[in-house]
Amino acid sequence: MVVAGFLLRRSFHWIALGAVLLFAALNAGAAIYVLNHFSDARWSPEGQETLSAPSLSETPMVGDFLEPLDSALEGVVGGVNDFRAFQEALPVALNFLAASGWALLVAFPLVVVAAVVSFAAAQRRKAEFRKYRATVDSLKDELDQIKRQLAAGYPTPPAGSHVVDVGPRQPGRG
Repeated sequence: MVVAGFLLRRSFHWIALGAVLLFAALNAGAAIYVLNHFSDARWSPEGQETLSAPSLSETPMVGDFLEPLDSALEGVVGGVNDFRAFQEALPVALNFLAASGWALLVAFPLVVVAAVVSFAAAQRRKAEFRKYRATVDSLKDELDQIKRQLAAGYPTPPAGSHVVDVGPRQPGRG
């Protein structure tokens, strides 16, 4: 986007604003991605192992009675592992959200600058249009005046003849 801004200098302010807002949106999207995929190993520090539940069904004599407790314990440990993974992914997501927030903070003054520049350009175009309109109106008035002269019967030089006013002749010159 910035390269396009250098190529299209007239709309550079809008392209800069678009680049900042795109940066903010991409960072917010990255934060959402991290929170949706919090169990990904990229967000956890190196060497951090997941917890595992001990097997109570292998206990002598009462192991058969503890099998339902095994599945409940595995569910609790799985929830703890998910919580730890979310806890490790949250700072990464918050970094992305902080970058997005800073970009939005920068975008507010850029919006004001872009609006002021666009307003000034619109005023300039409006003034140029008024100038062109005045020229067109003046030419229409002259054309109407010429039409009235022609209708009144005043002689006009024939088309194609060029009348050159050379001024009074001076003696001694040819």
